[in-house]
Amino acid sequence: MSLRVGLTGGLASGKTTVAKMFADRGAHVLYADKVGHELMEPGEPVYEEIIKLFGKSIVNPDKSINRATLAEIAFGSGRIEELNRVVHPAVAARLERWIEEMSEFDPRAVLIFEAALILEAGMGKHFDKLLVVNSNPQQKLERFATRTVSTDSELEHARALVEAERRIGAQLSDQEKITAADYVIDNSGDFSQTERQVSRIYKELQQLAARRGIHSSI
Repeated sequence: MSLRVGLTGGLASGKTTVAKMFADRGAHVLYADKVGHELMEPGEPVYEEIIKLFGKSIVNPDKSINRATLAEIAFGSGRIEELNRVVHPAVAARLERWIEEMSEFDPRAVLIFEAALILEAGMGKHFDKLLVVNSNPQQKLERFATRTVSTDSELEHARALVEAERRIGAQLSDQEKITAADYVIDNSGDFSQTERQVSRIYKELQQLAARRGIHSSI
């Protein structure tokens, strides 16, 4: 079977950027956010269950779910666990199918699943290795504000920082994630520093995957 790697980290730590670096080097990457989007499409069981729980106020005119409104309700009303109980099992099922399909296609592949809540959702059992992306707290707050605020409004920026703090509070601490990790990538520096860490770790993951592939073929 292919080598299964979970890639996680705190809010706005740079998980997706790092995952893309691994993909550029040849890893097969599945993004939890993309899976979540697909599961929330009209007609999907998850879509129907979410609307039952949170009401039609989260539905756009085109019948799609307004994810920003859903997040505001889930985090703002302390209902994030309700949402996670619907979404996480479906994501885990999709992950298992993907691992099976990719392992059959390439037994020596490095498979990476990028998600914010791998540990919180109890999904660590799916992986051979856990990789945590970390950066300093202020960087994460500013990154979140930058990507969510499209204006120069100081008020909107301040609100985004408050929202970031609230979401961070719903996750395990950085130290708890680092303690559980097999590898840690420090994404506090410049792009090239992160690239070097990714290259070093990917080389090791490739070696592990190759050994697993040999054993599985014997």
